[in-house]
Amino acid sequence: MQGKEFFKEVMARVGCDLRRAEALTFAVFQELRDRLTHREASHVAAQLPKRLKLIWMSLEIPNRKVHRVTAEQFIWEVKRMAGLADDAEAEQAVSAVFAGLQKLLGSPTGQEGEAWDVMSQLPKDLKKLWTDAQKFHQTVGPSGV
Repeated sequence: MQGKEFFKEVMARVGCDLRRAEALTFAVFQELRDRLTHREASHVAAQLPKRLKLIWMSLEIPNRKVHRVTAEQFIWEVKRMAGLADDAEAEQAVSAVFAGLQKLLGSPTGQEGEAWDVMSQLPKDLKKLWTDAQKFHQTVGPSGV
């Protein structure tokens, strides 16, 4: 999957245009990356197509500390960064981007290979968002975020 296909998937899952899909991806990527060790974030970046790698690494700070937060705080940060109206929209965006990232990492469930490594560094409630991302998008259609 290339960057263009990734954004098309986010657009379809969320029900938005390309610019919005890019902004949602940026917000989720920044928040997720900061929850991982620098080493793990680099491993994820190595598997991303160029455009997505630039988004993933755009605000990376050398020697940063891992920022531990709850799923609720994570959703709030994405909502704030992406300018979303409510937590439900933010959670839908997070699920769409998580599902696309898992697919890019070659993981149909979010629990294989590099996706497993990402999940293993997340707190319990954020792990649930990660593992539920594929399920969520099998049952929920676009909402127009």
